[in-house]
Amino acid sequence: MARLKDKYLKEVAPALLKERGYKNVMEVPHVEKISVNIGMGEAITNAKAMDAARADLAAITGQAPITTRSTKSIANFKLRQGMPIGLKVTLRGERMYEFLDRLVNAVLPRIREFQGVSRNAFDGRGNYNLGFKEQTVFPEIEYEKVDKVRGLQITIVTSAKTDEESRQLLELIGMPFTKE
Repeated sequence: MARLKDKYLKEVAPALLKERGYKNVMEVPHVEKISVNIGMGEAITNAKAMDAARADLAAITGQAPITTRSTKSIANFKLRQGMPIGLKVTLRGERMYEFLDRLVNAVLPRIREFQGVSRNAFDGRGNYNLGFKEQTVFPEIEYEKVDKVRGLQITIVTSAKTDEESRQLLELIGMPFTKE
């Protein structure tokens, strides 16, 4: 069992149950899935960029990414419907907990001058969004082999009904939020 899942079951869930006064264990919020996306506008002109980004995303998540395609044509961007424009991975279960554990304990502390993640990046439904300007903060990526620095977005989807419940869940899991 993943270390973070064990922590959730033994520490986080009972603490939330007691503090929030839930009547049933099933009411306690939990992390449902984590989605990791890379937008690849450059893939329109450079087809090889998609392969490099696919290898990076597979190394980061431990799962093969799927290609996202454009839904409509935009002439100004030389974009046609159906062209590949990004990659995404959806993590659930054990892989999700392992990824979240690595994110909180290995990746975020590696960021230079890190003060914590924003408390305001919730979407109103209990989901948290986190963006990275470069993929090189992940220990799985070898800096020498990177062809181009790419940003990626991580969305943590929880079963919490409010942002406050979700924030409390993520804080107990170990997410380092800013003080403010």
